[in-house]
Amino acid sequence: MVLLWTSFALANELHIPSYFFITSGACFLALYLHLPTLHQNTTKSFKDMKEHFLNVPGLLPVLATDIPKPFLERDNKAYQYFLDFATQVPQAAGIMINTFEFLESKVVRATSDGLCVPDNPMPPIYCIGPLIVAADERGGSSKTSPEDAHKCITWLDSQPNQSVVFLCFGSLEPFTKEQLREIAIGLEKSGQRFLWVVRDPPSHNLSVSIKPNGYPDLDSLLPDGFLERTKERGLVVKLWAPQVEILNHSSVGGFVTHCGWNSTLEAVCAGVPLVAWPLYAEQPLNRAVLVDGMKLALSMNESEDGFVSADEVEKNLRGLMVSDEGILIRERALTMKNAAKAAMIEGGSSHVALSKLVESWN
Repeated sequence: MVLLWTSFALANELHIPSYFFITSGACFLALYLHLPTLHQNTTKSFKDMKEHFLNVPGLLPVLATDIPKPFLERDNKAYQYFLDFATQVPQAAGIMINTFEFLESKVVRATSDGLCVPDNPMPPIYCIGPLIVAADERGGSSKTSPEDAHKCITWLDSQPNQSVVFLCFGSLEPFTKEQLREIAIGLEKSGQRFLWVVRDPPSHNLSVSIKPNGYPDLDSLLPDGFLERTKERGLVVKLWAPQVEILNHSSVGGFVTHCGWNSTLEAVCAGVPLVAWPLYAEQPLNRAVLVDGMKLALSMNESEDGFVSADEVEKNLRGLMVSDEGILIRERALTMKNAAKAAMIEGGSSHVALSKLVESWN
């Protein structure tokens, strides 16, 4: 089984069947497989096609600037590498995806039918997800003590059912001090209960996505008096929190997320509705799919430089937690939770797909 793309040529040379495991969703796979076709249909870089929508089989029209950053500039080496390899993926013996059919049925069907690569036969596609790390197996920051990690669970135990918005943005959060303050202002104005994981800003450049500098000083990062004014309805956690356990807690009623695929699946399995705030990689694409396709999220809209205002934060938190639209998203999230569970049991779609994959090896 080949997991590293650079191993594909060697596996073929040795006549070893090659399988790709896509850790993102089927939406990303469809876009990636269709990249050579999109490349042929234009001479422009996608970064220069603002307000232009791309047509990818199985997906609603995708804003050109919402595709992964390495795809945006056609003259750079990364783009050429991805483009070249996209033509090789259909030569694999099979493709495994960390998703389940009900979640992405239309795009899975379009990809399986070969619509994304009209000039090549498609190998079998196996939707074997959702594969997520169990709550007691997910690691935390080396700087986070067990006491800190479980403090938030104890706090959640005292909150009303489905009343808390959880805000967490992954391990590569690039927020500046100015953005953190804006989030805090929006949280306070919203009046909603919240559990917020805060990391130390890496730089003043919102486009930089690197690991945080260290243990955050909340008093210097957040507005004066914020922690005291919100202590009855909010908790700020430094660096890390047990995300799977939190999302499955009965007090959690919403999740503001960077739209990483692992976090997305964790929320889906917990039946938690989302506010989508993508930061890098394929996350803008995931947001478009979550908001417009799956109807599982509201969209946090940023300015051209990536900054999100306090008013936007407030609007989305209220929208998710107290509006009619939020109620519909919550109902949809519960449906997806049940579908995810059904996919993984014996006889479910993902269980059957995994069985077929094993049978193919025999």
